[in-house]
Amino acid sequence: MERLPGFSGLTAFYAAARHGTLTAAAQELNVSQPAISRRIAALEADLGVALFDRGRKPVRMTQAGRDLLRALHGGFGQIESAVAQIRQAAKGRVVTVTAPSGFVAFWLIPRLGELEDAFPDVTIRIMSQEYGEAVRPGDVLIRFGLPEEGDEMRLLGEAVFPVASPLYLDKRGMSGADHDLSKMTLLTMETARSQWHDWPSWFRAAGLDMPKGARVLDFTSYAMLVNAVLAGQGVGLCWDGVLDSFLDTGAITRLRGHHAISARGYFLSARDGLAADRPVQEILQWIAEKGQK
Repeated sequence: MERLPGFSGLTAFYAAARHGTLTAAAQELNVSQPAISRRIAALEADLGVALFDRGRKPVRMTQAGRDLLRALHGGFGQIESAVAQIRQAAKGRVVTVTAPSGFVAFWLIPRLGELEDAFPDVTIRIMSQEYGEAVRPGDVLIRFGLPEEGDEMRLLGEAVFPVASPLYLDKRGMSGADHDLSKMTLLTMETARSQWHDWPSWFRAAGLDMPKGARVLDFTSYAMLVNAVLAGQGVGLCWDGVLDSFLDTGAITRLRGHHAISARGYFLSARDGLAADRPVQEILQWIAEKGQK
């Protein structure tokens, strides 16, 4: 059997790749940011390859990093499922909510305290996944994509619009009402183009022409993309309702004037066989009510 790298290095890389920043990874693992850096460096030395391209800003994963992340998604997903089953048997009822990582980070987590207060006798477990990844097992399922036949409810709105930080707009003498997308850096997700709107498809849906020679930056996750928007690195696309916590505080600004209406969106359902399960249905209904636009 091939010798495996140390578990601490794998978990550090997995957290950093999912969150898009070392700071967020350190907070998840309850260690310092330098400790995360050292663990990833040790993992790269063990493997003999770089997992992140540090010569570019923002930092991006290499092909080796993306390959390892896909493998870890599957491996850690199975571990998470087994641990959840063990804990459920030991402690009582656990309801697992599975959703895309961007939805979890920017819509669900800001409301997690409300959700736990509403169901004090149920342990809520959150399981995230990347766009394009096979849906992980869960009791309450939130997926992103096109509508499908079955008992699903649509969450949030259908409008897709550009957003940017006030700092980014101020530097260019622009505002949410007065701006020029042809003079902005367009941020997109390279791994989710088949499901998510990239900029060419958004311009077509909005009835506009893609600016010639526009600068585009690709990211491997929506968390990375949103962090880049917040850091004033460019303009990103937002599904109506996903980034309300940032829009409400003014951390980002909606660029008015154009938007696209998409059949794609977030869809909510219960896992097969749990349609009559009371805790699952109550949590599902809670999410549905909060997610109506």
